[in-house]
Amino acid sequence: MEKYSDSDITLRPLEISDADAAVQWYMDEKVSKFCSWEVFPSRESAVDYFVRQDLRHPWNRAICAAGWVVGSIAVNPFGGSDRCRGELGYALASEYWGRGIATRAVTLAANSAFLELPHLERLEAVVDVDNPASQRVVEKAGFVREGVLRKYYLLKGKPRDAVIFSLLSTDPRVNYFVDD
Repeated sequence: MEKYSDSDITLRPLEISDADAAVQWYMDEKVSKFCSWEVFPSRESAVDYFVRQDLRHPWNRAICAAGWVVGSIAVNPFGGSDRCRGELGYALASEYWGRGIATRAVTLAANSAFLELPHLERLEAVVDVDNPASQRVVEKAGFVREGVLRKYYLLKGKPRDAVIFSLLSTDPRVNYFVDD
């Protein structure tokens, strides 16, 4: 298994040419297990979702490892009186798990989001209680575990508990001078 250095991991805006790479994780049961979407039954349906959802998202980035698109990461800013908060989520092709890519991508995304969205004071990551790998990713990226939210969301139609993590713009791990 190839390990990547921090400099090998970059983020960039998603492009239509990334659709083929996105099919990798959209059609992977291991990836979709804790995601809101089901495994797509065909390449065409996965590409359609990518075009309708990912490309239109205001803050969604391709996760690149040594130049190859291996996942995506998004920040969903809240509105109104909650506009100081946003939620971070990501998907990474399972063949790239365990190589430090997700942790570096979360770190880069958080730092970039705080720079690009100056009203943002707090980033949240809401992680299923049965997804310890993602919990470790956000903790290693500097997020603080705040607690368990019981029956917080529906996953594939069933209520699930989630662990909420946060990173504040003032936290020491936030670096506004990111080389990416």
